[in-house]
Amino acid sequence: MDGFRKFLLRGNVVDLAVAVVVGAAFGALVTSFVAAFLTPLVGLVAGAAGDYSERAFEVAGTVFPYGLFVQALLSFLIVTAVVYALVVRPVQRLMDRYRTEPEPGAPVRECSECLSSIPAAARRCAFCTVEQPGTQVRP
Repeated sequence: MDGFRKFLLRGNVVDLAVAVVVGAAFGALVTSFVAAFLTPLVGLVAGAAGDYSERAFEVAGTVFPYGLFVQALLSFLIVTAVVYALVVRPVQRLMDRYRTEPEPGAPVRECSECLSSIPAAARRCAFCTVEQPGTQVRP
């Protein structure tokens, strides 16, 4: 039981649980926004009277509620656009800014201390921060 408690109290497990709860709440918020505002607007544009999410067609006695699909699609597009704009792009920029590995095809050499591959022009190792022999580090 002690190992399970340590596992639960690790930072990344708690962070993941918080992210799931916040993500679910955000998804519910976007779904209600789409249902309350965007779906009726789609209905107005499409010339449908009333709630567009109730639109459906019937084939051989089977009902196909395409209005619900349009509502779910709008919710999905909004959630993915927000996640891309607020999470994916900033993290990608941060990773590009603090890149530690050399570009593919660029000349590399091994760090004299930790033996990691670093760019040939590097004055310090990005992994262990040791000054490289034969280079001068500006103050």
